[in-house]
Amino acid sequence: MPETLNRTDEGQVATVALARPESRNALNPALISDLTNCFEALAEDERIRLVVLMGEGSSFCAGADIGYMRKTARFSYEENLDDARKLAAMFLAVDECPKPVVAKVQGAAIGGGSGLVAASDVVVAGEGTKFAFTEVRLGIAPATIAPFVVRKIGVSRARELFLTGERFDAARAREIGLVHEVVSEDDLDAAVDAKVSDLLKGGPEAQAAIKALLRDIESVERAETPGLMSRMNAMLRAGGEGQEGLGAFLEKREPRWRKEV
Repeated sequence: MPETLNRTDEGQVATVALARPESRNALNPALISDLTNCFEALAEDERIRLVVLMGEGSSFCAGADIGYMRKTARFSYEENLDDARKLAAMFLAVDECPKPVVAKVQGAAIGGGSGLVAASDVVVAGEGTKFAFTEVRLGIAPATIAPFVVRKIGVSRARELFLTGERFDAARAREIGLVHEVVSEDDLDAAVDAKVSDLLKGGPEAQAAIKALLRDIESVERAETPGLMSRMNAMLRAGGEGQEGLGAFLEKREPRWRKEV
């Protein structure tokens, strides 16, 4: 088990906890590598249907580790390029995980922490959580997380928050679409459990296909989208899971995947 992460599996749900609470789970090379490897393994793990991503201690993820930032200040262009590619691979591993990813967020989600929030599918935050894209105040840009953030909140809001670097609260995060639900810290566990319960009612193959479809829609030409959607619809209807889901509905019974939960 990596020192920077704790993964615990309970039935078909894996909980991945950032485990650097002394630094508010700030990102360093070890955590970036471990999180990438963990999500790549989860993508292939047929026992797991859903992932909960959280941070141990008082904060979800407070951005980049200070010691790590001091080190990168001395990097050459080539070293910075390699480092940025590793960071991008981490966000992609979370975003492209075929299983639904639920982020449980508290305390702070700053910089890369907000990037992890943007890369997750469903986000529940404690009402006291603070968010920010602070890179501009360090003279750099949130380039690595930009694709995920823009997809979540749109270009207009990204322009404002990327350019100012201002902090904003959970209510604003929900208003702009970065967060889906805001609850009191006391209710955070229950709210996440409710989301998990809802997600486990869906077909796992359909959920993986939905995530792939939403990514594909962004990259294909508009004229190609009807064909893409039609092929996906036909494939899922004719597949075993689709047949089981329709049969269960018509026969007024639970589909097999719910019985497995």
